[in-house]
Amino acid sequence: MFTDLNSILNTSPDSFTRGEFILVSDRQSDASFLIHHFLSFYLRARCKVCFLGLVQSFCHYSAVSQRLGVSLTQAKEKGQLVFFEGLKESLSVLIPQENNTESEAMNFLRDPAVDLRSLYELVRSSVIGSGSTEGGAEDWGPPVLLVDDISVLLSLGVDAGAVLDFSHYCRTLVCSQMQGNMVMLVRCNGEEEEEEDGDEGPEALLKGLTHQCSLNLHVQGLPTGYCKDIHGQVEVCWKRRQGDAPHMQKNLFQYKVHDKGASFFARGTSSAVL
Repeated sequence: MFTDLNSILNTSPDSFTRGEFILVSDRQSDASFLIHHFLSFYLRARCKVCFLGLVQSFCHYSAVSQRLGVSLTQAKEKGQLVFFEGLKESLSVLIPQENNTESEAMNFLRDPAVDLRSLYELVRSSVIGSGSTEGGAEDWGPPVLLVDDISVLLSLGVDAGAVLDFSHYCRTLVCSQMQGNMVMLVRCNGEEEEEEDGDEGPEALLKGLTHQCSLNLHVQGLPTGYCKDIHGQVEVCWKRRQGDAPHMQKNLFQYKVHDKGASFFARGTSSAVL
């Protein structure tokens, strides 16, 4: 959990806005450190977390979270964390084994043209029991859905429209109906003007998710190039309503990732340049 970022967003595990869709995006950079932040943040907040890990193994997330002071293994054992390991589940569909149970959530791999209803049902079943206590189980806070990263579905042959539909239904369930929060990572590796896939590529997905979200953290490399003391910059964009009109507020910060966290500072105020 990054205290500097909490200060920028005016939030803490004890007091945070419910019903938010937070979009983490990056371009020619790596914003995955923010996913680790939000994972540890919501676990500390005692939320019931459903994590769709589509790009890394559970061991990877567990090792990073351990450095941030959170044990994913204990969270799973207590029922606070539901972790879906997309890499392992994909193999059960693509390379069936006699003794392995095939995951219905990844059935779309057989025909990417179909929708992501089975994956949505996994999310729904994971968060629908949030906050209930059965048989002495602990009472958790509002549900949180984290997805790392949603753009992988495009690489698996799913079109951007189906991914946006999946995001919309998840947002309606988690953020609107259950007043929980949702965090998704989406990547665009090329330059913004390089999009050639019309309505089906990563740029279309980014634009659609940006329209849906209430808070966007967009991570980019420094325009001046590599710097060992400043790893990049993040644009924080809040979407709020003032009366009947939407209002957008943007701020730009620079950051440096450490072994056990990250520091954020206003542009040009790093100790390296002062």
